[in-house]
Amino acid sequence: MAQLGPGTVFMMGDNPELSTMPKRPTLLDFFRHRFSDITFRHLLQSAKTALDAGHEEKIVMACLLHDISNGALIRTDHGYWSAQLVAPYVTEEIAWAVQYHQALRYFADESVGFKYPDSYKSYFGTDYTPPEYIQQAHDEARNHRWYMTSRLVTIYDTYAFQDGWDIDPEDFTDIIGRNFREPEDGLGFDNSPTAHMWRTMIWPNNFL
Repeated sequence: MAQLGPGTVFMMGDNPELSTMPKRPTLLDFFRHRFSDITFRHLLQSAKTALDAGHEEKIVMACLLHDISNGALIRTDHGYWSAQLVAPYVTEEIAWAVQYHQALRYFADESVGFKYPDSYKSYFGTDYTPPEYIQQAHDEARNHRWYMTSRLVTIYDTYAFQDGWDIDPEDFTDIIGRNFREPEDGLGFDNSPTAHMWRTMIWPNNFL
């Protein structure tokens, strides 16, 4: 603020360095215009793997959304942020699965062939222990009726980082249409409890 000179203004609205969002943006518009490349590919690969494995659409949709806050909003506690972001537009079960996949990722389940990710050993060290709130969330999830919905997300999360595998987001148009309530005025402009989060992704550099 001390460097603000005559004729200089803070950014409010579209950042010219970013692609312009449509007036009434849909979920796939955020995939195309706001998500980082790795998040874009990861979510599509995760969902496509679950789809090819023959899972229900609720599993595919949860895979498509599980890391959505990582794309253009926030990485810390991404399961919670992602679940809150999409909660007004999906079933309670899908939002629940998105939230709890974060905690479940840290704990193996041999009954379904899920082991502690090797990548986490290099990311956090071999002696890393998840904090107590993550451990509590894991225990809650293990005893919940929707446990397997979220556990399947972790399974199709682990291996969805392949180079050279491009997936057209339009392949999920019908699944999104049946499982994601697109607001008529566009995400960010429908006065939902999380509309401000979508607007933050549209205009991430607004001064206020």
